[in-house]
Amino acid sequence: MELDLPESRTRSIRCIVKLGGAAITRKNELEEIHDKNLEAVACQLRQAMMEGSASSKVIGMDWSKRPGSSEIACDVDDLGDQESSEFSKFVVVHGAGSFGHFQASRSGVHKGGLEKPIVKAGFVATRISVTNLNLEIVRALAREGIPTIGMSPFSCGWTTSKRDVASADLSTVAKTIDSGFVPVLHGDAVLDNILGCTILSGDVIIRHLAHHLKPEYVVFLTDVYGVYDRPPSELDAVLLKEIAVGEDGSWKVVNPVLDTNKKVQTSVEAHDTTGGMETKISEAAMIAKLGIDVYIVKAATTHSQRALNGELRESVPEDWFGTIIRLSK
Repeated sequence: MELDLPESRTRSIRCIVKLGGAAITRKNELEEIHDKNLEAVACQLRQAMMEGSASSKVIGMDWSKRPGSSEIACDVDDLGDQESSEFSKFVVVHGAGSFGHFQASRSGVHKGGLEKPIVKAGFVATRISVTNLNLEIVRALAREGIPTIGMSPFSCGWTTSKRDVASADLSTVAKTIDSGFVPVLHGDAVLDNILGCTILSGDVIIRHLAHHLKPEYVVFLTDVYGVYDRPPSELDAVLLKEIAVGEDGSWKVVNPVLDTNKKVQTSVEAHDTTGGMETKISEAAMIAKLGIDVYIVKAATTHSQRALNGELRESVPEDWFGTIIRLSK
């Protein structure tokens, strides 16, 4: 696997954040953003990135025309006396939610076969959809004064081989971070050396970024409080507060203690081409195997703010709701 990455970086990465598609979009409404959640997530990310720095006025960086407005919003006059804000190093990756999945599943992009007209058309349609979402997320974070740069894996040289990452130009990501920006990557349609094409999920992207950038911790923001022993919509579903990962990558639930014969059940939406919660747990376990704690938590809650702030690294309070996946001690 070819991964182009500079040998040294000026400072370590503090956190990689996954914005779950179901948390930032209305997953049952085609290409509909969950504006309230996205705005709350953007605000929480700013607070987490600015932790320890003097508070300053939010200077929006989205100087584009907004829908329903006849003017371009621009805070350039406010920047003259503004001191430079110091952000800790974060990387953001987001899922597609109600963007991209419909186009990919309808055309079979995730299965490959670019020689088929329907697959080629679906590849283009999928990328149009997910890059549109990426732009809107970049704009939402920029409005909170976060210096975000959208980065599509396809355009940055990410390719796969039978759906496993084969190459990725991480030097672009690293240079972006060291220049003081926050990269915002996303699940994308990419070329595959064997299949012709496939879908590269945000969860897989995060695992590879974590392996090479070595963040202090990783946070998955979802539309539920964490990982449950069965789909959370079912009665008596139990929140799994801690999952321990062995050095071989195997994992087991340690809090709460489950019946030895009981297995964790997951489900995948019919249009989801990336594997759903099962893929999320698997990729999170691979990150935890590196000695990096992973927190899966509901977006836009006090619990997600604490996870983003890194408050759970020393001890986890009883009143925190979420799932921690970490290397077994």
